[in-house]
Amino acid sequence: MTYLLLFYEFFKTGLFAVGGGMATLPFLYDMSARHPDWFSASQIADMVAVSESTPGPIGVNMATYVGFQVGSIPGAVVATIGLVTPSIIVILIVAAFLRSFRDSKLVNSVFYGLRPASAAMVAAAGLSVAGVALLHSGMTGLAALNWKALLLAAVLLVLTRWVKPTKGLHPILFILASAVVGVVFSF
Repeated sequence: MTYLLLFYEFFKTGLFAVGGGMATLPFLYDMSARHPDWFSASQIADMVAVSESTPGPIGVNMATYVGFQVGSIPGAVVATIGLVTPSIIVILIVAAFLRSFRDSKLVNSVFYGLRPASAAMVAAAGLSVAGVALLHSGMTGLAALNWKALLLAAVLLVLTRWVKPTKGLHPILFILASAVVGVVFSF
């Protein structure tokens, strides 16, 4: 029954999370509230970190991560299949009717209308991740700020934008360096 529920939850996520992997975050927060034994809301930041640092689509990586947490390897497979199934179905339907959709003003208008919604979902996900990463929960004032994380973010911004020798380096190097700094300084 758990596998069926996993498939259902990630099928819904795959069906409605328009805009890429980060658009799945609001669905994951909702899922953590409804299924607290699967994962907590605070674990979502870990999921994002693992998903960002591993190859592949972020949404699929997070579905695999949650599925593995809930039901080991079969759970990972079921959650991943649940997430990608709606996309596969939609692609097959669109491919079958591509010729009639190609010049449709209605379809073009619908896709144009989806852009702001997608942007808003990605922005909301980014703000929620930034809040988890840069703020301590339950604290107020200056104590609420995660100074280590803010300092690391500022250093990375300077290194990637304004320091010529590091400006052109591959982003994976910054991700790896951030992981090492996070482990060494425990944050």
